[in-house]
Amino acid sequence: MNDTTSVALSAEDTAIALPPPETPWQRFRREYCSSKIAIIALVLFLLTLFVAVFAPWVSPQDPYDLAALEIFDSKLPPGSVSEFSGMTYWLGTDGQGRDMLSAIFYGLRTSLMVGFVSVAVALVVGCLVGLAAAYFGGWVDSVLMRIVDIQLSFPSILIALILLAVLGQGVDKVVYALIIAQWAYFARAARGSALVERSKEYIEAAQCMSLRPMRILIKHLLPNCLPPLIVIATINIAHAIILESTLSFLGVGVPVTEPSLGMLIKNGFDYIQSGEYWICFYPGIALAIAIISINLVGDQLRDVLNPHNSN
Repeated sequence: MNDTTSVALSAEDTAIALPPPETPWQRFRREYCSSKIAIIALVLFLLTLFVAVFAPWVSPQDPYDLAALEIFDSKLPPGSVSEFSGMTYWLGTDGQGRDMLSAIFYGLRTSLMVGFVSVAVALVVGCLVGLAAAYFGGWVDSVLMRIVDIQLSFPSILIALILLAVLGQGVDKVVYALIIAQWAYFARAARGSALVERSKEYIEAAQCMSLRPMRILIKHLLPNCLPPLIVIATINIAHAIILESTLSFLGVGVPVTEPSLGMLIKNGFDYIQSGEYWICFYPGIALAIAIISINLVGDQLRDVLNPHNSN
């Protein structure tokens, strides 16, 4: 066998021995799963999301069905068994006889819904404002960014309090207030990413093809600005849940008739000094688990989606 044939066979064997190229999803999964803490946080987040979505089916009791409540079961400690229905209250009951485990499931449902919806709408509004400011520049950029700067100079909780003082209580009112309080964060982040992408060749090529500005923004500029915005949106979900819980605890957010973790903590706060700690303690634990898991997932997404960390 001559040298040429040997080289050809060696090259063919090397090509066969090489593993197939890694897809973006495989690389994302490998890098995300490199942290055990991030995996645990993702499992906890998916668990809270599951019980929130399927709360009417997995809850032992409908805590807001007055016909299903027994007032004589009020303020029972964890692990108590009802003398009337035989139901076991694993986390105890509150002052109205509601099963705390069921109330927490329903509270997670409302809190996560408020967080996801408000962040999703704020993300859309902020992206459009930030991309328009970066793409058009000039006076458009100046006007839009000055509005963003003015809003960012005030704390989110103060803006939400002022809006709810005007709009009143209600889940929809809380969502509106959180959208207005958060869209500026996305606008600033979208503008920063778009300024980097605007100077690249594919944007110049799209402009040379006389494409409409809206099409360039949505189909070309936005997809390349999404990774940092996804990270910010993930972390802002936790921020929105904290804001909703704070507003409900202060009595200006979700009304008493609507379940939320903040309202459950507020209802149990009066019983702390009387010994019924579980009425406030367990909703607080559920809120902490939801927020910590979302923040840890967001931190890992930030590391994975950071282009400077890609191999």
